Amino acid sequence: MKSLAFILSLTVAALAAGLAFARATADDEHAELTKALSGARVSLESALSAAATAGKPISAKYEVEDGKLQLSVYTAKDGKFSEVIVDHSSGKVAESEAITDGEDLTAARSQTEAMAKAKLSLSNAVAKAVAANEGFRAVSTVASLKDGHPVAAISLVKDGEWKTVVEKLD
Repeated sequence: MKSLAFILSLTVAALAAGLAFARATADDEHAELTKALSGARVSLESALSAAATAGKPISAKYEVEDGKLQLSVYTAKDGKFSEVIVDHSSGKVAESEAITDGEDLTAARSQTEAMAKAKLSLSNAVAKAVAANEGFRAVSTVASLKDGHPVAAISLVKDGEWKTVVEKLD
């Protein structure tokens, strides 16, 4: 009985340590992205509009990739998916690459399913969230289905404070 309690205690301790590590990693990523965003002049809403030339935007995010800030928008057109990189300084499309496999393709299919039911564009949903959260900047948006209804989860940041809001798309 004591050994079972000991094993259970070790398991709980390991889970707690894993959660603490994951939170610290997320905090580090947020801090890195917050710092990098100071050099970005393009809003997420503008990037969504720019990327629309390649298809219907289904998600978008600022991220730090290989130590550099990147603005990425996933689009769907004619059953195909692309990752469109928008220059965060000029707002122009820098490159576009087909999404053909892996987790990115799975995510794009799911996001497209949500956007097929949407009446509100991601750009408008992001603008609505930003307007309702004074001083915050949109960092990412992802379309999904919640209880069969399309929604956009929008991550916002202001002075190092992060929050996520959900906007209905129908």
